[in-house]
Amino acid sequence: MGQQTLQCFNVIQGITCLQTRKEIITGEVFVVHGQPGCRISASVQLYSGTRLDPNSGKGKLSEKAYLKHGKTQQHDGTKITTYKIKFSVELDFGIPGAFVITNEHKHKFFLQAATLQVPAYKKIQFYCKSWIYPFTKTKTNRLFFSNTFYLPNQTPEALAELRKKELASLKGDGTRERKEWERVYDYDYYNDLGNPDKGQEHMRPILGGTNSYPYPRRGRTGRPHSSQDPRTESRPAKFNLDIYVPPDEQLSPKKLSELIENSVQAIVHFPIPEALSSKQESDSFESFDEINNIFSRHKKQEVEGWMAEKLKDLVSDDLFKEIREASKKDPIKFPLPKIIEDNELAWKDDEEFARQMLAGVNPTVIKGLEVFPPQSRNGVWSSINASHIQHNLDGLTVTEAMNQWRILILDHHDYLLPFLDRINTNGICVYASRTLLFLRDDHTLKLLAIELSLPVSSADTEINRVFLPATQGTEAALWLLAKAHVAVNDSAYHQLISHWLNTHAAVEPFIIATRRQLSVMHPIHRLLDPHFKDTMHINALNRSIIINSGGILENILFTRDFSMELSSAIYRDWRFDEQGLPADLIKRGLALEDPESPSGVYLLLEDYPYGADGLEIWTAIKTWVRDFCSLFYTNDNSVRSDVELQAWWSEIKNVGHGDKRNATWWYPLTTLMDLIEALTTLIWIASALHASVNFGHYAYAGYPPNRPTLCRKFIPEEGTLEFAAFLKDPDRYYLKMLPTRIEMTIGVALIKVLSHHTLDEVYIGQDPSPEWTDNEEVQQRFEKFRENLQKVERKILARNRDPKLKNRKGPAKIPYKNLYPDTSNTGHAKGITGKGIPNSISI
Repeated sequence: MGQQTLQCFNVIQGITCLQTRKEIITGEVFVVHGQPGCRISASVQLYSGTRLDPNSGKGKLSEKAYLKHGKTQQHDGTKITTYKIKFSVELDFGIPGAFVITNEHKHKFFLQAATLQVPAYKKIQFYCKSWIYPFTKTKTNRLFFSNTFYLPNQTPEALAELRKKELASLKGDGTRERKEWERVYDYDYYNDLGNPDKGQEHMRPILGGTNSYPYPRRGRTGRPHSSQDPRTESRPAKFNLDIYVPPDEQLSPKKLSELIENSVQAIVHFPIPEALSSKQESDSFESFDEINNIFSRHKKQEVEGWMAEKLKDLVSDDLFKEIREASKKDPIKFPLPKIIEDNELAWKDDEEFARQMLAGVNPTVIKGLEVFPPQSRNGVWSSINASHIQHNLDGLTVTEAMNQWRILILDHHDYLLPFLDRINTNGICVYASRTLLFLRDDHTLKLLAIELSLPVSSADTEINRVFLPATQGTEAALWLLAKAHVAVNDSAYHQLISHWLNTHAAVEPFIIATRRQLSVMHPIHRLLDPHFKDTMHINALNRSIIINSGGILENILFTRDFSMELSSAIYRDWRFDEQGLPADLIKRGLALEDPESPSGVYLLLEDYPYGADGLEIWTAIKTWVRDFCSLFYTNDNSVRSDVELQAWWSEIKNVGHGDKRNATWWYPLTTLMDLIEALTTLIWIASALHASVNFGHYAYAGYPPNRPTLCRKFIPEEGTLEFAAFLKDPDRYYLKMLPTRIEMTIGVALIKVLSHHTLDEVYIGQDPSPEWTDNEEVQQRFEKFRENLQKVERKILARNRDPKLKNRKGPAKIPYKNLYPDTSNTGHAKGITGKGIPNSISI
């Protein structure tokens, strides 16, 4: 990774030297060494922000100051070397507005921030947070602007040309393979998921750019094309971590190392012991106790022998070395997933099964039923009729229950049915499901019926089976199988759509457009920047090992080779204006418009933890965005006349989400309200929405029977040999229907890694850095935002203590904290906490 360094200028009061008629500005540069013995060799020059050099058309440029004679100290376990520097400038130099830094050494370093002070003027701060690569590689120096925000038409004349030049330097032209040190942002299709050079079975559709496979764009790497398919980008022969992302989007070396260590610990604890066991006669777990035991084993398992040799063939030498070292560390004890911690049978409870649709890891799918019986898009009616559910409506008729918005549906039918003929091969046995629920007077949900469907050759017919709740005998055992099939549908939708598509993939084009079209001087760039931290690098790693052909999701989800194709099919219905929580709740029939409410909606389900907490978070974000934007945009015309902002929005619509370019639902972005709504939605997706569907993973999906990812058996028909085997031992049949030992334990390892907060997590409402802005009004309004989030924290804790709100904990007794901001957490606790909203999609 080269040399890691963290730097910061802290310039002492400027001194005027009357004898030479120059001002001497002294400063300090702070460097954190990543490699012992490495030194820094760099020079810095200041640009005036107020005095123009008529010869260059830019601000006046100072002489160089050099980093020399550093002094090293420990800070929070990190060695920091401080370098003192001096700038000598003419008296008419003016106020610095930018600086350039040149790395004259062979190692890269990380520049965190800078502050300057000139005589009789306020302190000037620079927010940098950027890798500085050697000049021998980049052939250019790095430019940084002060933390004063300017709309394009307000840019000081001395900085205007620098602003244009810096922005232009970040735009790629769609050619050449990118090198590690190049700060270039460009778009590409998802043409790197397949690996045709590895064989026909690894060919995958290219997502994006066609009517057949619409998709958001990703960051371009420019790797050579595959030899077998010139449309597909080639993949390295061995997995490595060197996939290109622009330097400023890279994970810190410390975070990357922590991520690798977390992954290795999970792998050696869960799937590797299963792979090493040669005593098992069955590829299935034989009992629920056996599944429970995977969490209690605490044996050190180093990567050695045949396992090490196999790994050498799969990963790069550097990565192999890191994995080997991580495996030698003492094993950690993994906690029991919350779903079985208090009551190991709670996951079987119907009320808990239903509650998780409101407060589990995928609470964004359930919706109000609009028509009874349900009807497919192609006009086919469901087989569920009134006689199936009438007796379970607490005295109401179906019509009365519908009119009172008390029948809900978890619908995994229409989008899935067309894929099942291709999916149900090679041992996969799944249905498309509909689950109907009734809202009781105490606001808990009662399961009414489950319909499981399979396609037939005729487009207007289906094979449907309806299952009803039961608590005893054969019917209860069949009901448990039916619930497992529903959970399988929901698990795949959660990973591919709620999590990957709707957060990771949807946000990346906004990041690229922000870097390409909004100057770092632009206030909206500064507003959004904390919410983009690490996302492009995480997405690149996902494309390398999780969503690619042969990747983790294809190995553990029932969707297998069709996983990303299914994701593309659902993107057809994606609308940015429906991604905000109030619009989403209205669309799903769970809220009504209410202009008097701070969130703009009235929640129809009083005890909907995701909805109730989410609306509090949404309102806090929107208030902050409104407060921020109103400082820079005084009216609608100032929004329309902002050339960078309009270019940003145009590029998002026409390129980043280019397959939606002709959609009429995009905000026109001609008013301040349009801007506030768009920015609130984007920040919501990157922070709260992602947190709500990610950091509760381990509590629920960490126990595979609660959230199975595939089924290997259909529900047996009466009179068949399968049914006889089922009757003989229902639990054994259930376990054989679930994923194999290896599939289950790989899934648990993935869930463990996804649920883990890293040490450098920055939660929503926390300052990204002390140097983020020097604007006092912005700081005051951000402090108001922080206080609002802390109020939300207190409300969430109070709701979780309220015994009337039964969905907050449920039979499993898991308090709902997936949308607990954790803004108050200043200790940076890491690990599986089950709470906290990071600023960005950083895992």
